[in-house]
Amino acid sequence: MSSNLSTASDPASLRHATLVLLCALSVLPLSLFLPSLPAIVRDLHTDYALVALSLGGYAAVAASLECLTGPLSDRFGRRPIVLTSVAIFALGSLGCAMATDIRVFLGCRLMQAAITSVYPVSMAAIRDTGGGARAASRIGYAAMAAAFAPMLGPTLGGTLDQTVGWRASFWLLGAVGIALFAWCALDLVETHTRRPSSFGQQLRAYPALLRARRFWAYASCMAFSTGAFYAFLAGAPLAAKTLFGIAPAELGFYMGTITAGFVGGSLLAARVARRHALATTILCGRVVACAGPLIGLALIFGGATHALAWFGPCVLVGIGNGLSNPGAHAGAVSVRPELAGSASGLAGAMTIGGGAALSSLTGALLTPRNAGYLPLAMMLLSAAIALAAAMCVRAFDGQDAGR
Repeated sequence: MSSNLSTASDPASLRHATLVLLCALSVLPLSLFLPSLPAIVRDLHTDYALVALSLGGYAAVAASLECLTGPLSDRFGRRPIVLTSVAIFALGSLGCAMATDIRVFLGCRLMQAAITSVYPVSMAAIRDTGGGARAASRIGYAAMAAAFAPMLGPTLGGTLDQTVGWRASFWLLGAVGIALFAWCALDLVETHTRRPSSFGQQLRAYPALLRARRFWAYASCMAFSTGAFYAFLAGAPLAAKTLFGIAPAELGFYMGTITAGFVGGSLLAARVARRHALATTILCGRVVACAGPLIGLALIFGGATHALAWFGPCVLVGIGNGLSNPGAHAGAVSVRPELAGSASGLAGAMTIGGGAALSSLTGALLTPRNAGYLPLAMMLLSAAIALAAAMCVRAFDGQDAGR
């Protein structure tokens, strides 16, 4: 295998591991510093509400950047966008590590959000080197790495906070950012060679993407499948406390069930994607995801009293998401290959927005009295909408085959 990533004309030598590393790093900064929030409040002499902006503001900037950097990568190429994003992230991480004022900290934290751009751009780079089932298989491995990172982040961040202080997490992210920038500068060769000559030419191609019903079906499937996961995150802690009296020390194990399922589903998708049509894999994933909350509701209303009766079926939501999301992402960026970056960025922004909406709605409706069934019902609603989108994809395939 060549020591460099090849261009799109020689996709066989693409260093997929580099893109997997980029995907993993793109989500790690969101969770690594979470155990350090109280220490940051104390050290910077501020209040919790201000420090909490480092989460909400980060997510808002991330969604906005995904909409922007996707089109930029279609116009200027994947490589310059990745290098710029990683460089800004590294500078922001070092700024957070050295901050002595909450305003400086928040400003640098928003700079860190630049790293989220590399996820949709990496997905577009994977599409550049092969579409359809091949892209879905590779995206499956990248999604699995991206799922591992937030699982490990809080544990690593908590250890660093306890041993050397909260700033160590940001020093680590800064060092990783610098190292990854150097690696990408050496290893990452441009994959998007057929670029428009101007933004005008690119903008004239957008209506075809925005009118493509297949793109909206794929993107909706991604957004609502992820929405089920966010509904779980919003409701699971209260359900664990009010229904089962789970101690905070044990909560991490139960909260990890759905993520563990996603990792397993992504691995399965990566292995089977090349042997089955995208629509088939996506549809199977959505059926599995819907079965999870249905089983959970049946057990809870049936009088089950063990925590596994609630959290165990949620593993199926993770498995279903892991099975369907790589294929849906591959499908979304393949509708208009010349606009793969734009499609990936728009689908990513829809996913973040859909997740935030489902999380907020679940939180607004949640009470100790309904904590046993409302999160499961919200998960089922979101998973069912994603299933409907997957059925639309299957129907579109059938219509195309009949022509």
